[in-house]
Amino acid sequence: MTAPTRTPAAIDAATLSELTKDGSGPRLLDVRTPGEFHTVHIPGAYNVPLDTLRTRRADLLHHLDEDTVLICRSGARAAQAEQALADAGLPNLRVLEGGMVAWEEAQGAVTHGAARWELERQVRLIAGSIVLVSGLAGLAIPGLHLIGTAVGAGLTFAALTNTCAMGMLLAKLPYNRGPRTDINTVITTLRSRP
Repeated sequence: MTAPTRTPAAIDAATLSELTKDGSGPRLLDVRTPGEFHTVHIPGAYNVPLDTLRTRRADLLHHLDEDTVLICRSGARAAQAEQALADAGLPNLRVLEGGMVAWEEAQGAVTHGAARWELERQVRLIAGSIVLVSGLAGLAIPGLHLIGTAVGAGLTFAALTNTCAMGMLLAKLPYNRGPRTDINTVITTLRSRP
């Protein structure tokens, strides 16, 4: 029997906006890719991509507390980050409910950089293109349509497990990396913050 999945504590965009008005609010950890982060982020947020957070969580534990809010595009990756940190011994972190989508809808302050497609949009484009091309080519080459079936199975698995292998692969492309996150600089900054 598997352990039940716990729901991380959430904070809504309006409440977080109020807490960050004077610049002294909670620590903000944005777990999106550097490319997504540099496209748009909440001023004062630190970019620690989810894969980096997972590998360096022991280093981060000493500099985070319950006054930390985890952010991603919609809340899913932030919830995974919260779970990873809770498993490492840091419970009670909060996740921005609805992520950057909700933040921007609530007209929260943002810093904009060069526009890039969000990772989720890239996954939809690649998966849809594979299904479309394999489906059309399957009319001429029997069995080729099964590639689309495999992609559909992968997307179903991704939804059920709240992970996405295609998204993780796309996140490694230079387009999505943007300026690299220097985790040591982030840790030093977190250490010096009261």
